[in-house]
This record gives sequence, structure tokens and C-alpha cells, in this order.
Amino acid sequence: MTPTDLPSLRETLDAHGLLAKKSFGQHFLLDLNVTRKIVRLAGPFEGRAVIEVGPGPGGLTRALLESDAGRVVLVEKDPRFLPLLAELDDGSGRLVVVEADALKVCEAELVEGPAHVVSNLPYNVGTPLLIKWLTGPWTPHALTLMFQKEVAERIVAAPGDDAYGRLAVIAQAVCEARLVMHLPAAAFTPPPKVASAVVHLVPRADRPDAGTLKRLERVTAAAFGQRRKMLRSSLKTLGGAALCEAAGIEPDARAEVVDGAGFLRLAGALEVVR
Repeated sequence: MTPTDLPSLRETLDAHGLLAKKSFGQHFLLDLNVTRKIVRLAGPFEGRAVIEVGPGPGGLTRALLESDAGRVVLVEKDPRFLPLLAELDDGSGRLVVVEADALKVCEAELVEGPAHVVSNLPYNVGTPLLIKWLTGPWTPHALTLMFQKEVAERIVAAPGDDAYGRLAVIAQAVCEARLVMHLPAAAFTPPPKVASAVVHLVPRADRPDAGTLKRLERVTAAAFGQRRKMLRSSLKTLGGAALCEAAGIEPDARAEVVDGAGFLRLAGALEVVR
């Protein structure tokens, strides 16, 4: 049976008596026209593997199985959805369902070689998962992820924007990040209280090494933890004015106006000053 031969997602949910679980941050995307558009924005996959986190009833999964993706690996924490997802398996071995917490899995053990991550992320773990993929040892081929609109805007924000902060600096140091799609709350079941957006991220060829990323996390935590203060003050425990001068950054500047290159210089200077 192909995805197009299956009952509708709403019929499938009703047949299994399933509702979204608030504690898991679940909001289902049941419109296959929307999920197909997300998959088109994520691709082409050219036979590469795709990891999907939190597939729930499988709306995005169906679109992935219709695409040129190779193996489709689903990571689902909620055991209620395993029977629904099993119904999508055509027996070819292309679909793999893993019952696990995505924050704890090792992606390198799930897929071989370059792989995409395409997910409508559960709201309560979206940001921690992104940080894991940005700073962890496993590097995806690309990420196409749905977040709350506010979080998506924080990922792609530029210096001077109200949304600019740690997440933008770290994400953009590691990846080229673009906001590629907006979705209203009404597109989901149940509708969340906020709108959503899809962000597409492609790792940079000059991605910082692990040591630089750790220092970048320290510098941005200090700088944006007191974002209204001048860097000479907010970075005082890391070297203050001396650190800024070593990085070629004006000590009287505030974090919100320093671009990603400036923060990478601060991260580099941290190793020297400390």
C-alpha cells in the first residue's frame, strides 16, 4: 500500500482514538498539501537518508515516502503512534521507526553517510534539539525544521533585530539559515496559540571546530545574558575590555549590534586572553 492509498490522517487518528498530548508539545499537521510543500522545500534528497523527529500520525512521513528520499528514519517518543506509523511500512526496509527520545539518540547510529533532518518539531524540545544538531558531533546534510514563529525568527535574526541573540549567532556560525515558510495556527490540530514557521539550514563548509563552538557558547551566554550592558561589563568574567580589544570589538558596544564574525573573533580571543 502506498501513502496515497491510505485513509486520511484524520480518519486514521479517529480510528485509533488518538489526540495530541500537551505534555509532549504535539500539534499535528494533517494537510498533505502542506506537508508535501515542506518536503519540496527540504529537497531534493537524491536518495539520501532523512531523519524525522516526532512524526506523530505521519503526515510529514507520508510526504517523505512520496519523495526521492532514501531511508526514512522516524524517531518517536510517544508509543501511541507506533501502530499508525507501522501502517506506512511497505516492507521494503525503507522506513525505520525508532521509539526513543530524540534528545538522547545518536544520529550516527541511525543513518550512514550524509542525511537530512526534516521535522515538525514538538514545541517543547525544538530549541534544545536544534542546539544538539548545531553543536554536537554529528553533522546533518541539511535541516528543514518547523518551530514556533518566534523561535524561527530568532534563528534567522540579524544584528540590531529585536530577535537577535545567542540562537542566531550560533545557528548562523554553523549554517546558512533561511526562513522558507509561514504557517498559521489554524493549519494544525489542535491549533497552537502561536503561528509557526519553517527554517532551512545548510551547514557551512567553514563550520567552526568543536573548541571554537564551546567558546562561542560561553561568550554568547555572557554577552546576551546581560544584553543591555556594554560588553566590557557583560564579558567581565571572561576578560572584559581586554577580550574585546583582542577581538577588535569596541568594549562599549552591546551584544545586540555585534555580528556573527565579531562573536567568532571574541571566541577566538577567549582562548588567548584566558
